[in-house]
Amino acid sequence: MDSVFRAAFIYFFLLIVFRIAGRRTLSEMTTFDFVLLLIIGEATEPVLLGEDPSVVHAALVIITLLFINIAMSLIKSRWKTMEKLMDGVPTIIVEHGRLMQERMRTARVSRDDVMEAARRMHGIERLDQIKYAIVEVSGGITIVPQANG
Repeated sequence: MDSVFRAAFIYFFLLIVFRIAGRRTLSEMTTFDFVLLLIIGEATEPVLLGEDPSVVHAALVIITLLFINIAMSLIKSRWKTMEKLMDGVPTIIVEHGRLMQERMRTARVSRDDVMEAARRMHGIERLDQIKYAIVEVSGGITIVPQANG
């Protein structure tokens, strides 16, 4: 029964902490956000399994990690160079219907990935209907269709 109370406490604690941290934390994740969530999972596991009797220890680890994440967000918003260094920049992989093969290779994106995004977002079926395809920092692909003549 103790593990049920531990799980409930961690669940509600994380709900409150992420609510305080803001919507940005829960939007599309960057690499740093993903790492943060992995570490939080590792920090809460011993508490949930009853291997670490200190729920407070897990809470302190989570608060510390979120504080670091918020500090990193503030640093990135103040210094754009740091943002580019930490998160990367969007990459144009299609220009006016032409695949930019080297950029696609670097981003590890295939023609099929581009066409899937084009169909899903705009119902586009041909490459020449795409003005730009951009791999966003989050890893998603944004499609800008060609203007209809």
